[in-house]
Amino acid sequence: MSAALHLLEGIGLELELMIVDRATLDVRPFAERVLFAASGDQSGDHDNGRISWSNELVRHVLELKTSAPERDLAGVAAAFQENVRAIEALLAPHGARLMPGGMHPWMDPRKEAELWPFEYSEVYRAYDRVFDCRTHGWANLQSVHLNLSFGDDEEFGRLHAAVRLVLPLVPALAASSPVADGRVSPCLDQRLEVYRTNAVRVPAMTGALVPEPLFTRAAYRQRILEPLQLAVAELDPSGILEGEWLNARGAIARFDRDAIELRLSDTQECPRADVSVAWALTCVVTALCEQRWCSASAQRAFATEPLAALLREAIRLGPGARVADPAYARALGW
Repeated sequence: MSAALHLLEGIGLELELMIVDRATLDVRPFAERVLFAASGDQSGDHDNGRISWSNELVRHVLELKTSAPERDLAGVAAAFQENVRAIEALLAPHGARLMPGGMHPWMDPRKEAELWPFEYSEVYRAYDRVFDCRTHGWANLQSVHLNLSFGDDEEFGRLHAAVRLVLPLVPALAASSPVADGRVSPCLDQRLEVYRTNAVRVPAMTGALVPEPLFTRAAYRQRILEPLQLAVAELDPSGILEGEWLNARGAIARFDRDAIELRLSDTQECPRADVSVAWALTCVVTALCEQRWCSASAQRAFATEPLAALLREAIRLGPGARVADPAYARALGW
């Protein structure tokens, strides 16, 4: 996001998709074949105009993302779908295709996960040394990241307050991972269930998924980013793991791009569905920032644990989760 953008003037979207065998749907770890064919180098990135492609932690996952901030999401679904078709054309000679969804339903990460071995691989290896990335919580996750811009500190505070209230709703809209290890999981959003426990060695990485009630850059750095860096440094003496991207909460401040990134949406069945969920969330966040249903001070008053409890219920039950907190319901206009 550009520093010139103010509150909600820029929207960025990132979609993660699996590469699978066209016949068996088993994962196929060769994202580099697509990226190298498209870009001609081993950078792991390809700028395809409005949409860019890149690698992820594991070789069977590709990320598609808007190349620049969008003012709204008009036409974005069609742009993503066009790029899906382009990637599938590159995969076809290898007998492979893309598959959507929040998790692969029968992948065994112990046997099938392969870390990206090219550019940036030293960071992935460091993560693996510290956290063991050949687990579902690292290697079998496909999500949609929604980036929303802010300008100054006041706008950051307004946006962060609104985003915290929206997070418990996300699995009710977007849970798409009810099956893992070849069987029905206890949670409709099993991706988030394994994600929220994937960094038990450093609990400060994910926190409660719902971030703490912090509404200035300085407070956020002091309470979240600095303690997190110290905790990780104890386990990573190489110093490779550093920076605000260590933060793995359900929404993270990206001060490098002046945006807050919402990370809780499972990948849906097609880009149109992904964009629809992202736009719905954007509209609710916008209404909260405009104080349509409750004041900014009322939004900031919500403690983390009640919101996290609602989120855990939605992870388990998806659209069947009930909002039992009257104050929360009123804050959202119910």
